[in-house]
Amino acid sequence: MPVFPSHALKSSPIHRRLKKHPALFGVPFLLIMVGASFGLQSFTQTRYDLHSQKITQMTREQELGLDKNRKKFDVREEYFKLSAAGDEEWEPKRIARPKGLPEWGVPPEEPSQAPPVKD
Repeated sequence: MPVFPSHALKSSPIHRRLKKHPALFGVPFLLIMVGASFGLQSFTQTRYDLHSQKITQMTREQELGLDKNRKKFDVREEYFKLSAAGDEEWEPKRIARPKGLPEWGVPPEEPSQAPPVKD
């Protein structure tokens, strides 16, 4: 099995340039990120265009179908329908009160047994 040299990169021109200018170390990463962003831009734009086209086609078809049989909406009419239906089904019922509690509210508190103050 052949033995690889231990310092193969130290003699390369790339290693010498990186040693002189360490800021160049991240340049390949930045180039890949920026390049990928511009490369994927066309794919992303195509995706959004197709989605927008699909949504607008559906709304046009729905508008054509819904405009023919549309019923006029009146808020007052709906209010009276709901209030009439609610009166038939609802009935007020009294709740049984605990013993010793008056019918309307809490019993009055007894006055304190403090002597009256004279002026």
